[in-house]
Amino acid sequence: MLSLVPPGGHVVTSDTIYSGTEKLFTEHMAGHLGVDIDFVDARDPDNVADAVSPDTDLIWAETPSNPLIRLCDIQTIADIAGDHDAVFGVDSTFASPYYQAPLELGADVVVHSTTKYLNGHSDSIGGAVITDDGGVFEQLAFAQRVGLGNMLSPFDCYLVSRGIKTLPARMEHHEKNAIAVARFLESHDRVARVYYPGLESHPQHDLASEQMSGYSGMLSFEFDGTLIELEAFIEGLEVFTPGASLGGVESLVEVPSLMIPDEFSRSEDSAEIPEALVRVSVGLEDADDLCEDLRKALP
Repeated sequence: MLSLVPPGGHVVTSDTIYSGTEKLFTEHMAGHLGVDIDFVDARDPDNVADAVSPDTDLIWAETPSNPLIRLCDIQTIADIAGDHDAVFGVDSTFASPYYQAPLELGADVVVHSTTKYLNGHSDSIGGAVITDDGGVFEQLAFAQRVGLGNMLSPFDCYLVSRGIKTLPARMEHHEKNAIAVARFLESHDRVARVYYPGLESHPQHDLASEQMSGYSGMLSFEFDGTLIELEAFIEGLEVFTPGASLGGVESLVEVPSLMIPDEFSRSEDSAEIPEALVRVSVGLEDADDLCEDLRKALP
C-alpha cells in the first residue's frame, strides 16, 4: 500500500478493517506522509463513490472484514475505481483464495496474510500481494527491492507452500464446521447475534453467495451478558483456545475488547466493535465436539 500512494495522496477505505491495517493508514500514512484517509461504510458502494475524487490514489476494502464479517461488493467498487483511475485493493484473508477471487471481479491488488489459511498450521508469519496489473506490479516490485526489502525466508516459503497443498481440503472442513457452529450459536439464548455470511440471517448473504464460492471458517457473535460472564465463558472453553490469530487447524476465540493491545485500538472513524463481540476461527476438530464445548461453557 505504501508504494501505491504518494505523500499527500488520498485513500478511501472501508471502516471495518484489521486494526493493524488501520494503524498503518492513520499513524504512518496520514501521520507521517500527509495522506488523506477517508473511512466509509463500504457495504453500500454509494458511500465509496461519494468519497472518491479525481485525486484518489487507492480504494481499500476488506471482505469479509475483521471482525464484523461485513462484505463489500467487489465488482461494483472495482467499477468505481476504474472510473476514477484509482487502484482498488482487497484484503481477502478471511475468504482465502479458495473461496474468493477478487482479481476476477475487477480488483487490481489482492492481499493475503499467509500466516492464516494459506499456511494453515500456525507456524509461519508472512504476507502476499497479488496483482495482474503490470504497472502496479512494477511499483510493488520496486518497493520490495529498494524501499522495504521485506520478503519471506526460504523456510517460511516452504511452510506456506506445504500448507497450500492442503488448502482445498482444509477450507471445505473449516466451512462445514463453521456452519454447524454458527447455527448452534444462532439458536442459543445467550447469543444476541451471529455474524456469518453462510447464514441466511446475514444481511449480505446473497452477496456472499454471488461473489464467494463458499463462506470460509470465520464468524463472530455477540454474547448476551456482562463482561464478567463473558470472561467466565472464555475461561470455561476446553476445545476452543483464546488467541488472536486465525486460519489454523485449531479453533480459536478472541474478544477484541479484552484482548487487543492498546497500541492497536481503533480510531474514531472506524466502525464500532460491540464490547461483547467474540470472533471465532473455526478449526478442523469434530463439529459435535466444538458445539458441545460451546454449550458447556455458555452460562
